[in-house]
Amino acid sequence: MTTATDPQPRDAQKMEKIVSLCKRRGFIFQSSEIYGGLNGAWDYGPLGVELKRAVKDHWWRHMTQLRDDIVGMDGSILMNRAVWKASGHETTFSDPMVDCKTCKKRFRADQLDTSECGQKPSKTPATCGGDFTEARAFNLMFKTYVGPVEDDSSMAYLRPETAQAMFVQFKNVLEVARKKLPFGIVQIGKAFRNEINPRNFTFRSREFEQMELEYFIPDSEADGLRWTDYWLEERLKWYESIGIPRSKIHIYDVPKEKLAHYSKKTYDLEYHFPFGVQELEGIAYRTDFDLKQHQNASGKPLEYFDEEQKRKFIPHVVEPSAGVDRTVLAILCEAYAEEEVKDEAGKTETRTVLRFAPCIAPIKCGIFPLLKNKPELVAKAKEVRDLLRNHMTIFYDDAGAIGRRYRRQDEAGTPFGVTIDFDTLGEKGPELKDTVTLRERDSMKQERVKISSLLETLMPKIRT
Repeated sequence: MTTATDPQPRDAQKMEKIVSLCKRRGFIFQSSEIYGGLNGAWDYGPLGVELKRAVKDHWWRHMTQLRDDIVGMDGSILMNRAVWKASGHETTFSDPMVDCKTCKKRFRADQLDTSECGQKPSKTPATCGGDFTEARAFNLMFKTYVGPVEDDSSMAYLRPETAQAMFVQFKNVLEVARKKLPFGIVQIGKAFRNEINPRNFTFRSREFEQMELEYFIPDSEADGLRWTDYWLEERLKWYESIGIPRSKIHIYDVPKEKLAHYSKKTYDLEYHFPFGVQELEGIAYRTDFDLKQHQNASGKPLEYFDEEQKRKFIPHVVEPSAGVDRTVLAILCEAYAEEEVKDEAGKTETRTVLRFAPCIAPIKCGIFPLLKNKPELVAKAKEVRDLLRNHMTIFYDDAGAIGRRYRRQDEAGTPFGVTIDFDTLGEKGPELKDTVTLRERDSMKQERVKISSLLETLMPKIRT
């Protein structure tokens, strides 16, 4: 286990290159860009939405399809205000905020040593000599109103987390899913927090997505600590499966004095982004705090009846909670690489490549007819395209030299490329007829594969 440290230097240049690539290739755009943007809000473009969807699908499959003890739900963004009163969010979900009288910017009081000064970007607010106001609590929930009248009785909030819907619906899900403890409920959905100082690209935003599991267990602390350690290991395995090595993840065992009031044990999984070590996911043993709060506030029983022990009790909960956007950003940072290679003419050039794990790559395979003005090649290439597209995301590209097309797909993170050439047509001998060149992104190695065997060759490589 490690403490929250920053053992490696920050790399602002690498982060700038990643942000530039994300816009150039259609991963992520600034929201409302033509109107000057909106701080803390981002739009995912054609490649970004495919990457994000692949991450969510992969997480959902591992949490539900491959397990018997977890079911899913999709809770509403708007909930009864009483939910947030009972959970404590209405009174305690806040960050300490200060105003700088010098640069006129607002900062989180606990992040003055890591934020960027408004007048001197090379310095932090803690070192710039600014004049700050006293810290005051700032509630992070966005307020809105339900119905035509805007008064206190119609006030609601955009949810700041997805977890509370799973707690409130615990009894309903338990009854319809016919599960016994231990069992879990998972949800992927949007959450909203009015961050004082959104920063670091998509890492800290005002609108974001969460992937959360509430895992309900017997009401003993020993069980709680055991399941917390179990989910720590399971989550590390999952990050490895999507291309983030265990060695790149710092496990921060949160000390007792820094635990949230509801937690008996929390691990933070942290990744070294180019802007520093930051949290990817929290794994918290929340005891029975949430269910007990909602039972007391609503007056409705949220107990579990154990048929073997013939007793009722309020279950304890272990919660692995991950940010979708933070995970996507970590994947982009981990996958980004530059290397010197030879072009078709033998000259050295720099290749930019995103080494995505094939299972979450936005495009699995590029399809390239060698020449677009050769009808036979185009027809055969479209035949291959139609063969693959029902099973994976593909991209058909017939523009420019084949080497340029490879480079474009390298930048998009496409793990495989299929080139349809004159050998495919049998012009250089019948033994190669109806074969294609299969190129692997990372090694750039090429092999001949029969079209009839292409699908069975690719499928095991792109799904794990």
